[in-house]
Amino acid sequence: MRPKKHRHTCCEVNATYFKPRGIPMSDLEEVVLEADEIEALRLAHLESLYQEDAALKMNISRQTFGRIIDTSHKKISDALINGKALRLNKTT
Repeated sequence: MRPKKHRHTCCEVNATYFKPRGIPMSDLEEVVLEADEIEALRLAHLESLYQEDAALKMNISRQTFGRIIDTSHKKISDALINGKALRLNKTT
């Protein structure tokens, strides 16, 4: 496996966890969104950038950006559909 290239992230996240209401954290499985996945979501959905433009901002290839955004969508879907806690890892 190749080492990860440094990815530019500048997203300031105000929360650490999102979880289903009424269920203690100790009873929940956890899904972790990494800093680069959070940044990819921000660029694609909040900034409405095309993948190629977002990839340039993150200093990665468009293909890598596509993999990151796909992984982040799967993690969020898993947490929402299967009632898991979603932890936002703010550090790279």
